[in-house]
Amino acid sequence: MQRLFAGTPFDRPPVCERCAALETACVCPAPSSTPFRLDPRTQTATLRKEKRANGKWVSLVCGLDPQGNDLSALLSRLKTRCSSGGTFKEGRIELQGDHLETIRAELTAIGYRVKG
Repeated sequence: MQRLFAGTPFDRPPVCERCAALETACVCPAPSSTPFRLDPRTQTATLRKEKRANGKWVSLVCGLDPQGNDLSALLSRLKTRCSSGGTFKEGRIELQGDHLETIRAELTAIGYRVKG
């Protein structure tokens, strides 16, 4: 009798991605479930605004460590608070429009020090 998943990945026993041993025989340390995050009170965010070539203003948040912060979640929070679009480019957060005071208030509420 032939098995239903014979020859597929579901037929094989699970193996460790790091050492390629069977999961039951693996001795690798368990990966950390929580990523490393820096305390916002120890960081300073620099705010500024730029006028782009098409005459539109863009608010920038610079100076935050991409590895020590969840910048995509922070961008999402700031976009919601400012009711505008935005993106993460070259290690900085860019929001469409002049929203420096709203961004300053939100970052201060989170615990960041703000400059600019």
